[in-house]
Amino acid sequence: MFKRITNGSVALVQRLLPDAFIFAIILSILTLILSMVTTGQSLPALIGHWGTGFWSLLAFSMQMALVLVLGNAFASSKPVKRFLVKIAGLARNPGQAIMLVSLVSAIACWLNWGFGLVVGALLAQELAKRVKGVDYRLLIAAAYSGFVVWHAGASGSVPLTLASSAEEISAVTMGALTETIPVSRTLFSPFNLILVWLTILTLPLINRAMHPEADQVVAVDPKIIADQEAAELEIEESLSLTRQSMTPADRLESSRFLSLFVVVMGVVLLFQHFRTNGFDLNLNIVNFIFLILGVFFHKTPIRYVRAIEEAVKGAGGILLQFPFYAGIMGMMTGANAEGVSLASQITNFFLSISNEHTFPMFTFWSAGIVNMFVPSGGGQWAIQGPIAMPASVQLGVDPAITSMAIAWGDAWTNMLQPFWALPALGIAKLSAKDIMGYCVMVLLYVGIIVSIGFLIWGRL
Repeated sequence: MFKRITNGSVALVQRLLPDAFIFAIILSILTLILSMVTTGQSLPALIGHWGTGFWSLLAFSMQMALVLVLGNAFASSKPVKRFLVKIAGLARNPGQAIMLVSLVSAIACWLNWGFGLVVGALLAQELAKRVKGVDYRLLIAAAYSGFVVWHAGASGSVPLTLASSAEEISAVTMGALTETIPVSRTLFSPFNLILVWLTILTLPLINRAMHPEADQVVAVDPKIIADQEAAELEIEESLSLTRQSMTPADRLESSRFLSLFVVVMGVVLLFQHFRTNGFDLNLNIVNFIFLILGVFFHKTPIRYVRAIEEAVKGAGGILLQFPFYAGIMGMMTGANAEGVSLASQITNFFLSISNEHTFPMFTFWSAGIVNMFVPSGGGQWAIQGPIAMPASVQLGVDPAITSMAIAWGDAWTNMLQPFWALPALGIAKLSAKDIMGYCVMVLLYVGIIVSIGFLIWGRL
């Protein structure tokens, strides 16, 4: 029964879901219409909000492009390839392959979302080469499914923001909160850890249950593997110069000393960062770690240059689509003269039907809906924090629970939002519609678990 429902979901998504860029345009049109209807703003005003937001995520877009490029270049080094082959060797059949990539990806995403996205996609790709009869689409979907726990993990932006600056918290929550909330009450609270590990440990079983029958399996396209192997061979051939035929420029490009210099500088900087800030794995640090490891494992500067040149080919989707989502965010948050925006309308609706027991669950749902239009943890906190946190205090609900409801909702509907899947899709050379049918089933499963969880948590 479950597999039939999954097959129906996959077939429906394959038929109806367009390319991720088209999805972003359609979402832009929907946001524009809904904002006009619910806030009474004019078309020129909303176009102005769209334009204001359009370039607001440039720094973040570059960070995400680097997640893909640096992670892919790092993984193309010989030591990492050998390690991935060793890990992939643990799976002997398609079911084990799906479970392995689900578990590894989820744990990695819980530790750090940027790290998890890359590691999961690369392991999935290696498993596709090694395990016969495994569905490539489901492998990548399983790798991405671990992303559903990232906001409840060590790199969750909302709980980490609440633990950082009392002044910033007071400003965002309109004075409802004046003190920080330690992660011991949010990320590492017993109930959140139960939700996290219940999700992490059951996702492999759910994903395995979705594996299609042998006659419906879509294996990895041999061209993807052939293109990768051809690119690697081309790089090796371009670097196969004898010592005698090297020019002074060739010697500099092949100098291990120059690579070692960069690595030593990087290690010192990382040591200083962690000594000063503790275990702070923000996105810049994750990218920097990938860069330093990539330079180290490729051994010479020119080998790393060639790896970067190959990896950058998959970053087109990120560079094209992220500005459009920033524009959508601008329209969602753009307020009329009374300070009313589409995002605040959605949040206020769920607040109006809540009581002290159902408030966390409805906050989770509202965060999930807002996340479809504003797929950014920081952006979502800026929208919902000023509304949900004062209401939480007024209803007598622990603000720590409310903040985790926002965090879980922000991660939950990423299973339906191709925004965050772009790095993994770029590595896998797939489109959003190839994996979203499976991700919809993960969305439904996790939605039920977390909704029940917050309904219980709200009554404790």
